Amino acid sequence: MEQNTVFEIKALYRDDYRVTGYTFGSGEKSLCVMGSMRGNEFQQIYVCSQLIRKLQELEKKGRILDGHQILVIPCGNPYSVNIKKRFWSIDNTDINRMYPGYDLGETTQRIAAGIFETVKQYRYGIQFASFYMPGNFVPQVRMMKTGNENVELAKQFGLPYVVLHHPRPFDTATLNYNWQMWNTDAFSIYTSSTKDVDKVSARQAVAAILNFMSKQEIIRYKGYEGYISRVVESTEFVNVRTGCAGFFEGQVSVGEKVEPGQVLARIMDPYLGVQKQEITAPVEGTVAFAHNETMAYQNTAVFKLIPEEE
Repeated sequence: MEQNTVFEIKALYRDDYRVTGYTFGSGEKSLCVMGSMRGNEFQQIYVCSQLIRKLQELEKKGRILDGHQILVIPCGNPYSVNIKKRFWSIDNTDINRMYPGYDLGETTQRIAAGIFETVKQYRYGIQFASFYMPGNFVPQVRMMKTGNENVELAKQFGLPYVVLHHPRPFDTATLNYNWQMWNTDAFSIYTSSTKDVDKVSARQAVAAILNFMSKQEIIRYKGYEGYISRVVESTEFVNVRTGCAGFFEGQVSVGEKVEPGQVLARIMDPYLGVQKQEITAPVEGTVAFAHNETMAYQNTAVFKLIPEEE
């Protein structure tokens, strides 16, 4: 393993801004894994740390095949992590809305450009992503529908779901989208959490990546094959929204099967302590996303359901 600085900005008053990468093997730039780009993505950093540990073991045993290089970048935004702020600490911009970047632009544009200059060279790109709303996800691999997506490759991770996402205008400035535009087979992997470490889904994510690398003949590895993935379009998700604001009391977990009319959550009056709303499932399906904050606001999508196949 080699540790190197992927990108650096000299600082006036504090330690320099460094994006650190860990390289395994040598030869063709086969696979790059990107972890946290936001300050509250602790799970994403943790998963990368576990992947690095496993790759170190495989490298010592000579199981990284000749002619292949793997790069893991645990964190692309250490400044924001240090102060627990989701976006860039000075102007609140999102690095993952700045790709492919601009090396003469604003700070976050320069960071994105510096990272992208390195990661765009790899054949496969994997990002541990987080959702813009607070909550837990059923483990899944997502791809942007750019015309360059490869569904059969995505199935090789062995995660329960492959989600095809129809990009919106702001998605065109994400790492995943631009990876695809620069001819990298790009995937976003969602584990169950963001700001809290979930070791179970982290192990599942690491196993999925190792399985994928094994099938691409990057490493020699035999592990749990995982699931036969179901392919779902993001437009198929059924949003379940709140009708009022209040304390949120969830009754189901991600991955759970639900029936029409089943109680998913209750909204409680924060002043009076009485129930304001009972949220029920509109369809039969699987809970793909569940809100996990104490407070929920009116007209917020607190659940996303994957309807059962007919």
